[in-house]
Amino acid sequence: MSDQQPDDLQAEAESWIEPGQKNIQLVYILYLVSLATLVTLIIGMVMAYMNRGNSSESWIDNLYTYAIRTFWIGLLYGFISAVTTFILIGFVLMFLTAVWFVIRCLKGLQAAGRKEPIQNLETWLV
Repeated sequence: MSDQQPDDLQAEAESWIEPGQKNIQLVYILYLVSLATLVTLIIGMVMAYMNRGNSSESWIDNLYTYAIRTFWIGLLYGFISAVTTFILIGFVLMFLTAVWFVIRCLKGLQAAGRKEPIQNLETWLV
């Protein structure tokens, strides 16, 4: 049996929900899991919107903004890919969009692990 008390477990669980390093890491993990099940993408986006601006540290808000931009830009790229599938280039674009999405999520996770902001927040690329 574990040595942790129920209060410790509740505090640990709340640290994943409240704005901060663990929460932004959870958002990016949910984004990555969305490659298998789409509902986690929506959950991650909602969490990012709810927690952006509620942190005392600016680098965390920067990462929430990066996650939100990743969602919306990825949605646009996905739409363009879907529209162009009839000329067969859409399948290549879908693959490239998935690679772009994974790279942005990993970049956000790395920045959260180092506790530093994304340098070029406004980019549409990586």
